Amino acid sequence: MRTFVLASASPRRRDILQKSGYNFVIEPADIDENVPFEIETERIAEYLAEKKARAVAEKTGNITLGADTVVILDGAVLGKPKDKAQNAEYLKALSGRTHVVITGYCIIDGKRVYSGSDSALVTFRNLSDDEINAYVESGNGLDKAGGYGVQDEYSLVERVDGEYETVVGLPISKVNGILEKIL
Repeated sequence: MRTFVLASASPRRRDILQKSGYNFVIEPADIDENVPFEIETERIAEYLAEKKARAVAEKTGNITLGADTVVILDGAVLGKPKDKAQNAEYLKALSGRTHVVITGYCIIDGKRVYSGSDSALVTFRNLSDDEINAYVESGNGLDKAGGYGVQDEYSLVERVDGEYETVVGLPISKVNGILEKIL
């Protein structure tokens, strides 16, 4: 049996794959996440997912899955906040509004490359300053695109239109179809 590698340290991606019944090893990709200017905003997640998958596949020679998630509000990408102040800014901007979450994926099996992305619309509740401050102080948003996790115990999100797992960090329905063919 060939080894399947998740090129991510994300506990959320790990959990999604485990719940789907996959056996895999974790080998986080150590890449420069700067994106060339010419890459369209909607393609950033897929670009970074492929970059992560290639880095690990070249190192291990195994079947490798890379993924990346971006949050887009008003055409601007909200990455992982650099600190609590930026996390609060993000949450204030998202409060009461709908934004796009795109998760890109790339699976490399030797010379074969399968990549794509999925998007979902996420609508936040109107958040009070106290709710924003409590979430920021929890530290939960500092390692997540957009500065929040849809799966966190804080109920910031009013509605998700699209696949929930895409917002968490891995569009498992799309990834499953590919993995079932090659594993």
